Amino acid sequence: MYLKAIKLLNEFGEDPVRVVSLAKKLGVASSSVVQMLSKLEHEGYVSYERRSGVKLTKLGDGVATKILRNARLLEVLMEKHLGIVADERVVCGVEHHMTEELAEALCKFLNHPRKCPHGIDIPPGKCCKV
Repeated sequence: MYLKAIKLLNEFGEDPVRVVSLAKKLGVASSSVVQMLSKLEHEGYVSYERRSGVKLTKLGDGVATKILRNARLLEVLMEKHLGIVADERVVCGVEHHMTEELAEALCKFLNHPRKCPHGIDIPPGKCCKV
């Protein structure tokens, strides 16, 4: 959830991401964000400096990109093929549990979409590279 939110804020031009922006995006207190950033930094997913904000490491960016790809593929499936509105709670509940094999199969089934229903780029997977 945190890595995805940081990546989303990066996509909209915030880099590094400020704690207050992340707290607002996630609907949590800034103190909770700082606690989680400490854990994520210890695990190697982010680098955090109190004054400047948080940046994803290479490891964190890879995980966040995978989660965003999964979410956007699910949104395409739900809205364009199933005819239902992509509910954030449903997408969030599934995106973290998708295997790479499932994401690749879904991408192929959807004919390698380049954009989600909101017009945002879908990161390409291995199956998209010819």
